[in-house]
Amino acid sequence: MKLTSKQLSEFDERGYLFLPECFSGEEVAVLRAEADEIYKSDRKEVWRESSGAPRTAFAAHTYNEAFGILGAHPRLIEPVEQVLGEKLYMHQYKVNAKAPFDGELWQWHQDYGTWARDDGMPEARAMNIAVFLDEVMAINGPLMIIPKSHKHGVFEAGHDLKTTSYPLWTLDKETITKLAKEGSIIAPTGKPGAVLMFHGNLVHASPPNMTPYPRKIVYLTLCAVSNHITKFTREEWIAHRDFTPIEAVADDALLKFAKNYSVAAA
Repeated sequence: MKLTSKQLSEFDERGYLFLPECFSGEEVAVLRAEADEIYKSDRKEVWRESSGAPRTAFAAHTYNEAFGILGAHPRLIEPVEQVLGEKLYMHQYKVNAKAPFDGELWQWHQDYGTWARDDGMPEARAMNIAVFLDEVMAINGPLMIIPKSHKHGVFEAGHDLKTTSYPLWTLDKETITKLAKEGSIIAPTGKPGAVLMFHGNLVHASPPNMTPYPRKIVYLTLCAVSNHITKFTREEWIAHRDFTPIEAVADDALLKFAKNYSVAAA
């Protein structure tokens, strides 16, 4: 899937691009079912909230076939290759849950701030591309972003080790207040199958989920191969060390898997 010149310009200016209907209901349904099975497991890659509810499942593409296909899907790989101008490798892969009532917040942060400080990534030539597995609504813990905040580079950050079960380099209230006054805070919402791609320096966060409605999102962190990390302080399944360029699968690969999945379940 190729982006238009208008979309590329919008991404450059705003720091994000929202694609509302990228994957079909059939494709998303199998991913959602597979995510639920992963969350039931006791794998070390599955991190949980203090309540025991699932928070994130790292590296799902390495041990689950459906998520492996998604991790090489041309609808995700090709747009990022366009923006970064070269082949990509998978720096990080996670299936984030906001469990009904128990899904905790993600504090205000920039992803590249973590990639640079913890992983020694040379430049912000990496980004997240997110796939909605559930409907993301204004009420169930949507991702909140500050448009154009990527233009400021990397902000000073503090290492928050206490707020949630996941350590994060977070931005202070003064910085967020200043950015919000300069622009705005928005929360892209959409149906399952929607995709959001955003710059590594875009400031973002998400509130807790206080509703009965789940909110699962898959995040592929795709990095230019020439920009691979140089520090190996985090577990390999959190910050990957395989810099092999991703070769995209066929566009219908996930749909074929979904059809076979349905037959096997019947």
